Amino acid sequence: MFDVAIIGAGIIGGMTARELSRYQLKTVILEKCHDVAMGTTKANSAIVHAGFDAEPGTLKARLNVQGSEEMEQICQDLGVKYQRNGSLVIAYREEDLPMVQVLYERGLQNGVKNLAVLNQEELLALEPSLSDQALGALYAPTGAIVCPYELNIASVGNAMDNGTELMLDYQVTGIEVQEDGFLITGTGEPVKARFIVNAAGVYSDKIAEMVGDHSFTITPRKGQYMLLDHDCVGTIRHTLFNVPSKMGKGILVSPTVDNNLLLGPTAENQEDREDVSTTQEGLNMVQQNALKVVPKVNLRGVITAFAGLRAVGSTGDYILTSPVKGFWNAGGVESPGLSSAPAIASYLVEHMAEQGLVLEPKPDYNPYREALHAFNNMTIEEKNQVIRENPLYGHIVCRCETISEGEIVDAIHQNPPARDLDGVKRRTRAGMGRCQGGFCGPMVTEILAREWNIPLEEVTKFGGASYLNVGKTREVKDHE
Repeated sequence: MFDVAIIGAGIIGGMTARELSRYQLKTVILEKCHDVAMGTTKANSAIVHAGFDAEPGTLKARLNVQGSEEMEQICQDLGVKYQRNGSLVIAYREEDLPMVQVLYERGLQNGVKNLAVLNQEELLALEPSLSDQALGALYAPTGAIVCPYELNIASVGNAMDNGTELMLDYQVTGIEVQEDGFLITGTGEPVKARFIVNAAGVYSDKIAEMVGDHSFTITPRKGQYMLLDHDCVGTIRHTLFNVPSKMGKGILVSPTVDNNLLLGPTAENQEDREDVSTTQEGLNMVQQNALKVVPKVNLRGVITAFAGLRAVGSTGDYILTSPVKGFWNAGGVESPGLSSAPAIASYLVEHMAEQGLVLEPKPDYNPYREALHAFNNMTIEEKNQVIRENPLYGHIVCRCETISEGEIVDAIHQNPPARDLDGVKRRTRAGMGRCQGGFCGPMVTEILAREWNIPLEEVTKFGGASYLNVGKTREVKDHE
């Protein structure tokens, strides 16, 4: 019997697991995919929002500001890259200027610090690459950027380091409410738990229905992005937003913590909860809107395009509810969900305690975790010392991002382990660069096969049937 079962290993599930791992509890995370961070978390804008956008008095507003204030320390503890670069919400038309003032006043009500309304001269002094059509902006210096999947992997890993169990490839198919808790059935052995946290993203309404809760629905909203190479960031330092609409914050232009430039997302409601394909129409929209913000953005530097799905709830606010004692929904966690994640985790744990979950502090709890990219941040002398101790660090596998074999092997063997090509990519950035794995992909595949002691043909791109190889060339030809 587990004390808590968390359904979903995205950023909400990961942060909640880490919060629970502070206490003497038996916790398990159930994830239907081959790895963590496989849903909304792996494909979003990577923004730690300051908190001026949400309506005052909502959970979104309160938990966004709280989470944003906590994020820098959490990232420091977990060895995750974090950069407080500030956000600008830009007005390009006279009729947009009143909305800038509305956001300013809303931010003040929400408790956001150091907000300012800038005129055109002040704005262009901060961001000289902007279009001269920009008339003014809301400036939120507490806005920041982070790597969402790196944060997710680190939070789950830290929870596991502190005793949390992770069950991958476990799709929940049923939940039975029992006297002493719940019986969860799925694609693995049945799991019994006294409490459940439903952090299943775009499927959170379907999980809620398993305990008879039909109080909300989730609409998947696709967002398409384009990612530019390192040399395309130019002078852009802030996250640049347009004045928002009812469909979201619009197309943004933002540097990333890894010194790329991110453009997007679109906002397209759809019924399919799995479709993350990109379209020419969507990418054209991203390009056109990005050029309105920064006319000289170098679109020839695009190295990849991708899409993610946001879990848009029917209530307009985060759905943090308990329809059955011991069962907690964490649904409708769309933007600013990443920013709110630490506060959502605390909220859920506090409310589970009110329902009887005993929170006895763990005396040996360790909140710290070494950075996934520690080697790259070392001095030359430190790197040479590490290479002397482990020669694998002297073998560069990914030339675009300068990632060594030692880092890849570490990623395969730490919590949670990298089990496929994309898992290595998210943990080390091997394959994230200009060639998108064209050079290093085969070598990473060989390393995975060696370290997991499996045939090369069993290595996948992202689990399931996403096989990379079907056999040696001569064998396949002879078989035909």
